Amino acid sequence: MSLALALKTRDVADLPGKRHEDWRWTDLRGLIRVLPEPSAPVSGDLGAGPFDGLAERVLTIANGRNEQTISVGAGETAAVALRIVGRGDGAHAVGVRVEVAEGGRLTLLETYEGEGGYLAQTSLAIHLAAGASAERIVLADEGPDAVSVSHAEVRLAPGASFAQTALVSGARRQRIETRVAHPGGHAALRLDGVYLLADKRHADLTTVVTHEGLDGATEQLTKGVVRDQARGVFQGRIVVAEGADRTDARMGHHALILSDRAEVDAKPELEIYADDVSCAHGNTVGALDEDALFYARQRGMPEADARALLTEAFIGEVIDRIAHEGAREVVREWAAERLRG
Repeated sequence: MSLALALKTRDVADLPGKRHEDWRWTDLRGLIRVLPEPSAPVSGDLGAGPFDGLAERVLTIANGRNEQTISVGAGETAAVALRIVGRGDGAHAVGVRVEVAEGGRLTLLETYEGEGGYLAQTSLAIHLAAGASAERIVLADEGPDAVSVSHAEVRLAPGASFAQTALVSGARRQRIETRVAHPGGHAALRLDGVYLLADKRHADLTTVVTHEGLDGATEQLTKGVVRDQARGVFQGRIVVAEGADRTDARMGHHALILSDRAEVDAKPELEIYADDVSCAHGNTVGALDEDALFYARQRGMPEADARALLTEAFIGEVIDRIAHEGAREVVREWAAERLRG
């Protein structure tokens, strides 16, 4: 069951729902009773994307009208902005293939931008050869009526390095799912996320990492801030297969709830079938530190500014881990605008 399959068959019975464990908090079958007609072509100037000025190449896919391949040759370095744009109230799907050859380096600046109540599926296949490296920065900023799913399948070769930071503001339903096949062999993986949700927006960050061989490393940190009637979902699973000894895997999820009607659902998991490993996970959900808030207000800072400052500091730990300096500053400004808005 998947949104991609439902869009292909035009059958709502193929949508994932709450009876499917990985989708129980992001129920599409209960939400969508009739699949909309295919999205119309998009015409006119779409303007510049958030990362256009940082990229050597900009690829724009509007309403799923074309598929793309991003290739980086052996030993080459590239920065590519990938814009996934949705307009209107139709349904569309798109596929993107990313290949980084041996020793290549890629910065993938990926954005989801939308207006309207569209239903969208984006599927990515990302492959890194031996010694290749990639940093994927995802900024999902869509309208409140959209239903959007991004699904990435990442395969690493030994010695490869993949870092990801996904930042989302939610939609009617918004899901960024990343599944990684980790070979061990001293390959390194970082999977980070930030969700900043207000009103009735819903965002779901789901990750699955499968360690398949010796000497693999995974580091993961996700932080979220929810207010009003918003709902944040974090699902992280790290699987260490039999024989994947000397795996070092760390996962942390921490969220702030800023109103009584907001909700966070979190499910961090470790499945370990090997003996000689170092694995840990942590999960906290709470409110702002009232002592720190009182301290700021005692020094004349308005409450709204104090709250924004504290929440910016809270998520700043994740943003600081972005290696690309220009993208890090774009993201920091984007987050500050939403927290102070």
